Amino acid sequence: MAEQSAVDRDLYVRTKALLEPGDVELIGCLVHTDLGGEEDLEMQELVVEIDDVIAEHATDEETYIYAGNDDTEFSSNQYQGLTIEDDAFVWESQHLLRDGTFDLVFYYEADADQEAIVADIEALGPDVTPVPDSDVEARLDEE
Repeated sequence: MAEQSAVDRDLYVRTKALLEPGDVELIGCLVHTDLGGEEDLEMQELVVEIDDVIAEHATDEETYIYAGNDDTEFSSNQYQGLTIEDDAFVWESQHLLRDGTFDLVFYYEADADQEAIVADIEALGPDVTPVPDSDVEARLDEE
């Protein structure tokens, strides 16, 4: 897991706020990469790998990534994981270039296996911060 001191307070708070409103209870994670802005293709490949991880722990159905290129209400830095059978929501992500590297924000339904998702994403290489996380919140409150 990412070191607690490495957590960006603003990014964590904004991510947690994305989870709170709505009809569905959500959880998520921040994926901290060292991929620079010129590594957009590598970032997208990582998103595909993370899609597989989240889908494995959040649904029994096959999924695909919807990038919204044909939808004017969908951001170019935002993807969704949907089920093939009925386009049901599995996850959503935002890709943020912050301080020269990509931070990826993923959120998904709260019944997904958060511990397994975090562990499997970390196995891919990047640092991961689960959201919400009481240890992170306690550390941020101390600052």
